Amino acid sequence: MGEQQLDVVTSDELKYVPRSEFGRLLAADLDAQTRTQAFAALCRINTLYMIAQAWSGHLGTSFSSLEIMSWLFLNELRDLDKGPDACDVFFSSKGHDAPALYSVFMGLGLMPDDKLHQLRRLHGLPGHPHVETPYIQANTGSLGMGVSKAKGMVFADRLMGRERKVFVLAGDGELQEGQFWESLPTAVHHRMHEIVVIVDHNKMQSDTWVADVNDLGDLEAKFSAFGWHVTRVDGHDTAALHATLRSLDAVTDRPKVIIADTVKGKGVSFMEGPATEAGQLYLFHSGAPNEDQYARGSLELIEKAQALFTSSGLGTLALESRQRTARKPVLAVQRLVAAYTNALIAQASRNPRVIALDADLVKDCGLIEFRDQFPSRFFECGIAEQDMVSMACGMAHRGALPVVHSFACFLAARPNEQIYNQASEATRVVYVGSLAGLLPGGPGHSHQSVRDISALGAVPKLLAAEPCTEREVELLVDYLFNHAEGSSYLRLVSLGWPVPFELPAAYEVVPGRGVVVREGRDAVVFGYGPWLLSNAYEAAQQLASQGVDLKIVNLPWLNRVDREWLREVVGSARQIFTLDNHYLHGGQGEMIAAAVSTLGLEPSVRVTPIGVTELPECGTNEEVLAYHQLDTEGLLRQFSAQLAGAPGR
Repeated sequence: MGEQQLDVVTSDELKYVPRSEFGRLLAADLDAQTRTQAFAALCRINTLYMIAQAWSGHLGTSFSSLEIMSWLFLNELRDLDKGPDACDVFFSSKGHDAPALYSVFMGLGLMPDDKLHQLRRLHGLPGHPHVETPYIQANTGSLGMGVSKAKGMVFADRLMGRERKVFVLAGDGELQEGQFWESLPTAVHHRMHEIVVIVDHNKMQSDTWVADVNDLGDLEAKFSAFGWHVTRVDGHDTAALHATLRSLDAVTDRPKVIIADTVKGKGVSFMEGPATEAGQLYLFHSGAPNEDQYARGSLELIEKAQALFTSSGLGTLALESRQRTARKPVLAVQRLVAAYTNALIAQASRNPRVIALDADLVKDCGLIEFRDQFPSRFFECGIAEQDMVSMACGMAHRGALPVVHSFACFLAARPNEQIYNQASEATRVVYVGSLAGLLPGGPGHSHQSVRDISALGAVPKLLAAEPCTEREVELLVDYLFNHAEGSSYLRLVSLGWPVPFELPAAYEVVPGRGVVVREGRDAVVFGYGPWLLSNAYEAAQQLASQGVDLKIVNLPWLNRVDREWLREVVGSARQIFTLDNHYLHGGQGEMIAAAVSTLGLEPSVRVTPIGVTELPECGTNEEVLAYHQLDTEGLLRQFSAQLAGAPGR
């Protein structure tokens, strides 16, 4: 790592602005508008650096919010030097812009400089905001919570005799969530002048235009109808931000909202939302730029920052560099979401009653091909999971077979009551939750769905299943669409994963029954899903060299087990391991243990549950698996420890 002037960006070299350059800027005799513009320009360089280094993150929404964040932290938030518990409050309700916020923190010295290099790393900076990071005032999660949390903060501050401003940054796509609108009237009723909501109105949600998903209409009129004081501003114009915020000082009888018109991807020409061709997906919502995109984008940002430094009399902008983390090798993997896409289209081709509903995740849930082939049977519901599920309920009541899609973390939790209500009407809906389980680890715990089995497992007649291979996806989709009695939940791991075994050619899915993928005599291991079973299989192969023989069983059914099949599979083994890509409480393992206890096996069987035991950590996939002891080495240690004390060994 070395300091140098940048004039060329190479594909494997990443450039960032060191803290010293922010210090030079902040110490210069500049007006607030110029200083803030330059500060935001430096933060864009570092935001791009962080996401490129992590190979993961959200560029578009980070770039659209940087002038807003920079202005607030440089000019509006009082008592920052007294710490996060004493200063005015700012937090992002949308959460995807965490890298931008981290870059602001680093520029102001509110976090250690080395954290800049630890985005989405274990014990580094979480992919979405988490209060363990100083000055992060609220965790994000399913969208729409921000104003409600702000009201709680104001109530508490009033009770304790404190007066603090609370700034909440919301996304325009987020305004599709019902809780957002539900939260507005109370703030007016209690005259919460302390709250300023800023809508980052970049007009794009995830990969698509808000107007194409669920047009927000006249936002100013809507907020005014709720009794809020409303104003509008160019969110990239620091002078306009200053004037707008000063105009709000006189409003002391009600909460305030600023609709900030912004550009998603602002600052890099080819990443800006308006550069997206009509009908095409926006490419820079999530993920990371490739080598060429980084080189071109970084050069644009650095040239703009240098121009601001020059015009401000600050001379040459000094940058530092690091080598980019190498790409992971491409392996032959099982891609379950892609397999699901094919299976869904096959079912829809045969059954005109199949309808697909989506919650603003058309790409991530594998629905682009379905949307294009069956446009009249595809419904984009936006960021409104409760509304989506209840619509599906109505569709099912009229004879359709609705298939409802979202990330598992949102689908199991946000509309849980609506799913239960649908089940009470004895109709059939298929729920498909992608991004299921502990991995990927980069987004952080808000997206690591490790409680969905418990959240949905007790819904009457709902059958939950998770496939481990592409072939099993096809088999399970066929069963759930055509043979299941009630509704169902298909849990999909979104990561591609190399699976070291093949399912038997004669394998057929039968509720409550699984299949042996590795024979063994000393103990039985039950699991599901691609990476969990694969790691267990590899651990068993290593134990075999030590004379220990484990039977590995794939049980795709998460809330059903056939007791007679279970008795047969356990056989004479007296040690069982259950593996859960989920919290131990409420996972498949508890179901298996309860079923084993009813079998009356003699001598008795010891059941050892293995799974997630604490809030999931954020980091690379390897870091997260190792931390939670669910990688091959972690499972090997846990298997060995239990087997060493087993009777007869």
